[in-house]
Amino acid sequence: MNDTSDSFLVIDDDVTFNAVLVRALERRGHVAQGVTDPMEVPVLARQLRPRRVILDLNIAGVSGLTLIPPLLEIDPACRIVVLTGYASIATAVDAIKLGAVQYLAKPVEVDAILGAFDEAEEGDVGGGVVSSEPLSVDRLEWEHIQRVLREHDGNISSTARALKMHRRTLQRKLSKRPVKS
Repeated sequence: MNDTSDSFLVIDDDVTFNAVLVRALERRGHVAQGVTDPMEVPVLARQLRPRRVILDLNIAGVSGLTLIPPLLEIDPACRIVVLTGYASIATAVDAIKLGAVQYLAKPVEVDAILGAFDEAEEGDVGGGVVSSEPLSVDRLEWEHIQRVLREHDGNISSTARALKMHRRTLQRKLSKRPVKS
């Protein structure tokens, strides 16, 4: 059982990304273990007792946010950084409220992930520079869609109805990467 401050659990269903990230952490001298199945996370977390968790927001159709409370229950001192390919302010806020220390958009460098953990250990939880520039209209639309989608538990049809938008139009918008702020 590993309880050192440099132990990592990488939770991501992308097998290649998971393996590459685990190897990169090990090359930097950290103990790292990867898991791709969300159902295996609680068992593995109890066995390994990782001090740091890198958690994908979407793991095989399961929201990574649902794994934050059980991970913190197993070890309240563990630090969790959430990664996602489709960043939104709404899910970032949810992740931080649930106990994640940082939320990063993919693609992300290993050094940025390690930096997020370092910031958290220095007390800068959820920190970062907030831009004084207003969001673009496209980015505001993306954020609004993400908020409404979250309110409807990810149900595309009910979200489309709430937005008074055709379901296919909503699916097309969701399939695109979010626009930069």
